[in-house]
Amino acid sequence: MRITTVGLDADDTLWHNETIFRLTQDRLREMLADFADHEVTTAKLAEIEKRNLRLYGYGVKGFTLSAIETVMELTGGDPPGRLIAEILATGRDMLAHPVEPLSGVDEALHDLADGYRLVLITKGDLLHQEQKLAASGLGDLFAAVEIVSEKDAQTYVRVFDRYGTGAPEAVMVGNSMRSDILPALDAGAWGAHIPYPITWAHEVAEAPAEHPRFTELASIAELPAWVRSLA
Repeated sequence: MRITTVGLDADDTLWHNETIFRLTQDRLREMLADFADHEVTTAKLAEIEKRNLRLYGYGVKGFTLSAIETVMELTGGDPPGRLIAEILATGRDMLAHPVEPLSGVDEALHDLADGYRLVLITKGDLLHQEQKLAASGLGDLFAAVEIVSEKDAQTYVRVFDRYGTGAPEAVMVGNSMRSDILPALDAGAWGAHIPYPITWAHEVAEAPAEHPRFTELASIAELPAWVRSLA
């Protein structure tokens, strides 16, 4: 058995992301406090985001549009103009937020790049993800970057065939069980789950605890040794 390729998720695997969304959701709840309880705003936003994923995809821009739609519904279709302006401002703040790599990422990626082909596989807005990768300072470590609309088994088969030696000789690493791990295992790859303290509800799924090609790591610092152990 050999491993030639390591696929890595970006948001909440290499750098902070969901914490930024949670802080913005807190701001949205405060903006709408005169129109709805916090719990109502949270539930309505989640409902609208889920409904809009197939139209807007993942990322800040889709989130901002869903937040505006949430305001429209909770204000009876007649929101104060200041609310729309504030939401647009928070969206711009999210897009301009500094990229903060997680602890141990730089060291682990430099270690892995010495013996494996690294491929970034992430969902989200193309321009914003490219900007975040450039700002992270990690871009030169990747042999390829794939920004996809959805992560399913066919995506991983295609990416690992294109940039590696096929899914059976590849590892996929990420914080999302639903997007990073389960479809990669279905494609025939290995999966390393590295939990982030906060997980978007849409990305939650049960871990395949008994799967022979699955592991859960406490941090990315453990990744190089685990990948090498597969040989």
